[in-house]
Amino acid sequence: MNHNFISKLQDSYEKKKQIIRSRLNDFKQIKKHATDEKLFEELTFCILAAGTSARMALRSTEAVKDVLIFGDFNQIKSSLTGYYRYPNLRAYHLIQCREYLKTEFDFNIKDLINKFKNPIERRGFLAKSEGIKGIGFKEASHFLRNIGFSGYAILDKHIINYLFELDLIGSNDVPSSENRYLEIENILKKFSKDIGIDIDELDLLLWSEKTGEILK
Repeated sequence: MNHNFISKLQDSYEKKKQIIRSRLNDFKQIKKHATDEKLFEELTFCILAAGTSARMALRSTEAVKDVLIFGDFNQIKSSLTGYYRYPNLRAYHLIQCREYLKTEFDFNIKDLINKFKNPIERRGFLAKSEGIKGIGFKEASHFLRNIGFSGYAILDKHIINYLFELDLIGSNDVPSSENRYLEIENILKKFSKDIGIDIDELDLLLWSEKTGEILK
């Protein structure tokens, strides 16, 4: 393991610690106070962030939020057009997901998420449900972190590249199966413990080291 790199990472953490903790506290406030509509907006952001940038997802979520709950396919697609790279596909995903949550769970998203006591099962439901389109384990982890749940690693290309550069994993391929995702997540959790930085804080720190930003 590159001890010089780890020392630099720990120094960067000390500089960014307060803003990272502030951002995580913002997420926890969402968990406490968000309406089901707000939670769906957060899920929308994570669906839109898949395969694109966080900045594009933020702009697109803002553009579409007024029609998210009641808009039809054409309204959602039109709202995304000009902001988002795949307006047709994601409009379909958002409609499918919204109608599934309305039909099966009466859109009680907060109750649905909170009923899971096992964190692996909670994420697995989101990542593997046939009715929730456009997300896998990374996006499900992203959503749960953004609404205040702790202990999930968001294994995007930036985090994977860091682990690869540290020789903690043998390939920089983003995990495509649940077992591989859990395997790498456990590696990141061990690394987090070894260097004394909480897993949720480490995720934002590593992402900011690659992108220069601490977003969501």
